Amino acid sequence: MTAKIAHARLLCQSLTIGALFLGALPAHAQQATGKSFVDDFDKIDRSVWFVSDGWNNGAHQNCTWSKNEVKAEGGMLGLGFTEGKSKDRNYLCGEIQTKKRFSYGTYEARIKAATGPGLNSAFFTYIGPADKQQHDEIDFEVLGKDTSTVQLNQYIKAKGGNEKLVPVGQAADQGFNDYAFVWEPARLRYYLNGKLVQEVTDPSKIPQSPQKIFFSLWGSDTLANWMGKFAYTQPTTMEIDRFAYTAPGDKCQFQGSIACTLN
Repeated sequence: MTAKIAHARLLCQSLTIGALFLGALPAHAQQATGKSFVDDFDKIDRSVWFVSDGWNNGAHQNCTWSKNEVKAEGGMLGLGFTEGKSKDRNYLCGEIQTKKRFSYGTYEARIKAATGPGLNSAFFTYIGPADKQQHDEIDFEVLGKDTSTVQLNQYIKAKGGNEKLVPVGQAADQGFNDYAFVWEPARLRYYLNGKLVQEVTDPSKIPQSPQKIFFSLWGSDTLANWMGKFAYTQPTTMEIDRFAYTAPGDKCQFQGSIACTLN
């Protein structure tokens, strides 16, 4: 990701939650981290998830977060992208984020990406200035310009530049795929459909701060080189069949979980 895009990403994620704050809390003041859980999205559990609604993340984002684009139906969470006027945007899009922060452990999501150039179907963890922390982040992002790949990345104290594109094997918007990462103090492993596709062991490239978990679908008119030239044709949806977080040493949360082979 270019420096310009990285700056836009930092700004957008910060504005997602509230006003910018340049300081960082000392370690002893950090929020207690969440416990292991699995969510099959039979409903949206409001004790776990916060639904973004009524704002956008900056000039690069061409849609407004809308609670109406976040739906749990048929055992599936759907995040939509559709035409709809809201303030100064002509499109509506969906995002959820956990209310709690989570630390080391195994993060797993079964996802079908949305279809369309200029869109970003994202599963990631993030913390930043809006939560009085420095910017840390771990990413899976399916970019609409080429849904045959998924981009991996992480930010440490607002420094990114760790992108890697991994072939999905089939178009990520044509079926469900399993995306997972195992986050440890000295190692970060990314998995795609149960296969290890990236291992990071350089401590300077591994986040250390507890983070919130996000799922989001958004579009851009300006980040064409990264996400593809935006061209809206019809409503589209990012679908999440399941998410699980397993803390180190805990029992795995579902049969076939990566954590079953680790703990």
